[in-house]
Amino acid sequence: MASDMAISLKVERKPKLSETVVAAIRKQLQAGEIPPGQKLPTEGQLTETFGVSRTVIREALAKLAADGLVEPRQGAGVFVTEHISTMFGTLAADIGSKDSIALNVLEVRLAIEIESAGLAAIRRNAAQEAAIQEAFFEFERLLLNSEPTGPADLAFHRAIASATNNPFYVEMLDVLGRRAIPCDVTSPWSTELAQSDAYQRGLQGEHLVILNAIMTGDAESAREAMRAHLSASQQRYRERLHARQIFYADSVKAAATE
Repeated sequence: MASDMAISLKVERKPKLSETVVAAIRKQLQAGEIPPGQKLPTEGQLTETFGVSRTVIREALAKLAADGLVEPRQGAGVFVTEHISTMFGTLAADIGSKDSIALNVLEVRLAIEIESAGLAAIRRNAAQEAAIQEAFFEFERLLLNSEPTGPADLAFHRAIASATNNPFYVEMLDVLGRRAIPCDVTSPWSTELAQSDAYQRGLQGEHLVILNAIMTGDAESAREAMRAHLSASQQRYRERLHARQIFYADSVKAAATE
């Protein structure tokens, strides 16, 4: 089974075309390559540049407008927001606040889920083992179909908690609810503007190590795999929070000089 799952992880998910366009334009805006107040290329020009349909371009522009980075003007086109540095700063501050919450949540999860993984390896029954596997493969299915994986991610961790046969482990995760998976783009607690293929693929690789340890009944390896998984997430969020704090400070300074 382990070898089959490892092979499935080699299949790469293709990001949504609109996400690619959004990321490219956002990068240019952030770097100042397209200055505030400047008109973006027309839909036709963007279609040709990115090699996508007008529908994809419209979806991308709608996302950028919803984030306050561009503004459509009737009959004139789409323009970069005048105070773009302020908008990026506000956006970074908001996400930075969610990163702080994510770190607190992960600290609690470390206290709960390391032992739950170990107990699941020892106590699981056939139905509980199947539930953990089902959640793992549902995550994989969603990833391959470019769909949000957050619900399946939570289901995977909840199934492990359930396999402890101690209802309080499940209860603790249920208290955290959708905050438990901070990279879930469908959650109001999400720290992400768009789901990253590389990030989710990394999480799934860590899930696989946890799954294999539980399936083989290796309690100590299951604990270590869960510790590594959550600790790695902690480190990622610490680094992101630090970077966003610096970016927010720089954006505020830039806005003050405008």
